[in-house]
Amino acid sequence: MVSSAHEAMHQIFREDPGLFARALPRAGIAFPQPTAIQHLDTDLTEIRPLARRVDTLFRVDTANDGSFLLAVEAQGKPDQDKPSSWTYYLAHLYAKYQLPPILLVVCRDKATASWAAEPVRIGLPVHTSMAVFPLVLGPGNVPAVTDPDEASEDLALAVFSALAHAKDPDLPAILDALAEAVAETGGETAKRWAEFTEVGLGDTQARALWRHLMATYTPRFPGSGTLIEETLIAGETKGRAEGRAEGRVEGRVESRAADILRILDVRGVEVSQAVRERITSCADFDLLGTWLDRSLTAAAAEELFEEA
Repeated sequence: MVSSAHEAMHQIFREDPGLFARALPRAGIAFPQPTAIQHLDTDLTEIRPLARRVDTLFRVDTANDGSFLLAVEAQGKPDQDKPSSWTYYLAHLYAKYQLPPILLVVCRDKATASWAAEPVRIGLPVHTSMAVFPLVLGPGNVPAVTDPDEASEDLALAVFSALAHAKDPDLPAILDALAEAVAETGGETAKRWAEFTEVGLGDTQARALWRHLMATYTPRFPGSGTLIEETLIAGETKGRAEGRAEGRVEGRVESRAADILRILDVRGVEVSQAVRERITSCADFDLLGTWLDRSLTAAAAEELFEEA
């Protein structure tokens, strides 16, 4: 069964087709700048025999490097059958469209990303008849966007960063920056990306953290029975934003302390009054970040404060 997390990893490129062209250079992969991107039918089935369907497919036109096809595949774990499928996809696409096909595999953990990056070679030891070299984006090369201002500049890239790092210790800091960026941006675009993030995180503790962050930064979240309130706060005027600037750091400290307590509560970890007071009285944002990371796995609340 295809999960919402799997769908989100490639659907995000349908939401923002130009995202790949911004994400690849950030991962150290040089790529031509597109001038036009066209979403294509993902069905690669031939007359009858076997249904084969790529996750997401685009035709990309560039100014100086011609046109090519971009097949985006979301991969949640190593699968011994996938390399042969990928080889078929590229051969079929080349035969059908007469354009060079590129395979982009997006992953949520480093082990799968490392596996997916291995070249697929078909032929004999003395001669390779066909070879496939996938491009891979995952937690190993997608930067962790932990600065709210950077997240605000490109919400789609910040959301993709959160999905790619969904299984990493950096995730709480990424979600915190993204939540603040969503609140500061406001409007329908921010609402759409906030909802996409929640769906993309799947049925995990990270989703509970995201909902709590949304409730913290946008108090009217969530609505009754919906993934996200119809009225995320509208973007503030410049004057109001400047008025809030001085209190932003203090507010983020209080929010992070509340996040820690919320995660421990959701996980059923008992929190003594002494622990609660130590967390809420801490003014060190970085130290709170360390405690936040530990709150996701700690068996007892006191483990938050152990020396590394």
